[in-house]
Amino acid sequence: MAKQLARELINAGVHFGHGVSRWNPKMAPYIFAKRGTIHIIDVKKTLKGVLIAKKLLAEIVASGGDVVFVGTKRQAQKAVEAAAKRCGMHHVSERWLGGMLTNFRTVRSRLQRLEQLEAMEQDGSLEAESKKQASRLKREMRKIRTNLDGVRKMSRLPGAIVVVDAKKEYLALREAAKLGIPTAGVLDTDSDPDTVDVAIPANDDSIRAVEIILNELADAVAVGKTMVSVRQQESVDARPRKARPSRRPVMARADGAASATAVAADEQSDEPEFAPEPEESVTPQESDQPASGV
Repeated sequence: MAKQLARELINAGVHFGHGVSRWNPKMAPYIFAKRGTIHIIDVKKTLKGVLIAKKLLAEIVASGGDVVFVGTKRQAQKAVEAAAKRCGMHHVSERWLGGMLTNFRTVRSRLQRLEQLEAMEQDGSLEAESKKQASRLKREMRKIRTNLDGVRKMSRLPGAIVVVDAKKEYLALREAAKLGIPTAGVLDTDSDPDTVDVAIPANDDSIRAVEIILNELADAVAVGKTMVSVRQQESVDARPRKARPSRRPVMARADGAASATAVAADEQSDEPEFAPEPEESVTPQESDQPASGV
């Protein structure tokens, strides 16, 4: 699998870096050689970065976190949107607004404003406004949708951020570092690897190379979602089932009542059914008197 991925990346030109004059000395461990005026990226380091990033994203998603794919440069916009839709995560492909993470509450308020404008458009109240007011509201809705449509379902801070071209997306990386959010980035030879937690050295100007790397990371996110569903199913199966009420105590009480009734009946049966009548006592006066007619 790694050999096939390496072959695909090489065919996509992932190993071509920037010119020697534009390199960042901190990228020296990731550079394999120099061909003329161009640095050649070590593909083994690229594969290692991809594998580490996949493991990180799978663990974060399995623990319940979300991932945001960020790539606002022209070569990465379509790949970022496709990868986010593939794994059902969030993306920023047009513009990273300052404070999107550190001022997340304001971003959420703008998204609520977008929902309000869309509701006005659907029920026809937007067209009922004056022509100038309707044009202004439509322009506001279009602007918010362009900048924040990829994160409109993000109701909390993400668990990880994936960026393409760390040099261009420095605002996103600074906000993530300030909040302690793990980051993974596709870096070219002119970037600073210290700005990300997991560095993936690659040619970030190659559309095909960026697409292959982001697809691999999207697959890792999908694996993390599968792990979440498996854990939920296991927790449901391990949950103690509600015990059915036992009928034994009721039967025992019934047997006890029956035995008590039988004992009472036996006690009553020991007594005589008819008591003997007492004999008539003859007083001495009556016996001394002579019988009449004698």
